This record gives sequence, structure tokens and C-alpha cells, in this order.
Amino acid sequence: MEHVLGVRAGETDRIDFFTTHEALHLDYESAQTRTVPRRPGYFNLTTHFPWVGLRTNSPAGAHIEFLRGIENPVAIKVGDGATRDHVARWLAALDPHRQPGRLTLIHRFGAGRIQDSLPRLIEAVHAEGGLPVWMCDPMHGNTQTTAAGWKTRNFADIISEVEQAFDIHRAMGQTLGGVHIELTGENVTECIGGSRAPTKPTWPAPTNRK
Repeated sequence: MEHVLGVRAGETDRIDFFTTHEALHLDYESAQTRTVPRRPGYFNLTTHFPWVGLRTNSPAGAHIEFLRGIENPVAIKVGDGATRDHVARWLAALDPHRQPGRLTLIHRFGAGRIQDSLPRLIEAVHAEGGLPVWMCDPMHGNTQTTAAGWKTRNFADIISEVEQAFDIHRAMGQTLGGVHIELTGENVTECIGGSRAPTKPTWPAPTNRK
């Protein structure tokens, strides 16, 4: 809190701290979905901002149906497989009234594919009258596996996808509203390159690693 707010946590009576997570386990999410005083509708109280991932974003799937029934702002991870029909059905289910702030699209293509894929996605959303917040996930589209079996991401690819995302959105007359970054305080080797320039691990990966 000292880093985020510039004040010690104990020196303020209240801290606004917002959370987000993938709405993956629907039994868990629905168990904490309730009505609240002085607000209509149902809210997922496990987080402020639930999102569905690439594996669970089918427009006909249970995860989209769950998001449809709650009043939280919600998001969808979108990749190369998204079609114009997917976009139309996502918007119809999650943002039928085209309410600013209701829906965020988190695109994840990879540095080598974003130039072709992102403009098509933006054009499909514009054709449907969508008004989503746009976010870039430069982590998951840039995953590579070393010969030893370790999952890695090259920092140069991560930076490249973010920079390309800013350029594409700007060229198409809109704003990139956020970036989805995974961070850890652990001394891991999942990202290589960058200021500390860690290199690819060469020792054997654990046999149960997926």
C-alpha cells in the first residue's frame, strides 16, 4: 500500500483496493453470487472484475452465461479463434445495451500475430456497435517451450506485443485501456531476457510440469 498510495496503510481509515480473477470454477463463483443492499441485480462478491479465459469463452458456454447474469464489470480473453459471430454473440449476451465499462476484451495474440489479428477483431467489434474497454495480455500468446521442457516467455516479445497494441489501437482511432501482466516475487525462469537477462534453463523440467 505504501508503494501504490504513497501513504502507510495504517495512516488511512479506508483503502480502495480492487481485485480481479478468472471466473473459472463456477461452483465457487456462484456460491458467492448474491444480491446486495441498494443495488439491483446479482453480484459476484469474490471479486470486482471477473473474466473468462480462452478455454471457457464459448458464447454458448456456461461461463459466459454466468457472466451474463451478474452486474459486475466483466471481461473476455480473446485470441486468434475469435470470429465475427463470436463477437456478435458475446456482445449480445454481456453488453446488449452497449454500456461503457460493462465489458472488457483482453486480447492475446503473440508478438508475431497481433498485426494481422487485432485489426480484424477491432473491425468486428466496431461493426457490431461494441464499446468495450480494450486490454492487452502480452504474456500468454508468447509462451514457448524449451528443448528441456520448460515454459518460457521472452521479454522482448512481451514488450513488442504491448508496443504493437498501442500502435494499432491508436491507428484505428481508439485507446488501449490496460495491460494484463503476470508478476511474482519468486525467483522464476519463466520470463527470459530483460534487464537482468536470465537465459533459457537447460536442466530437465519436472516430469509432472504441464
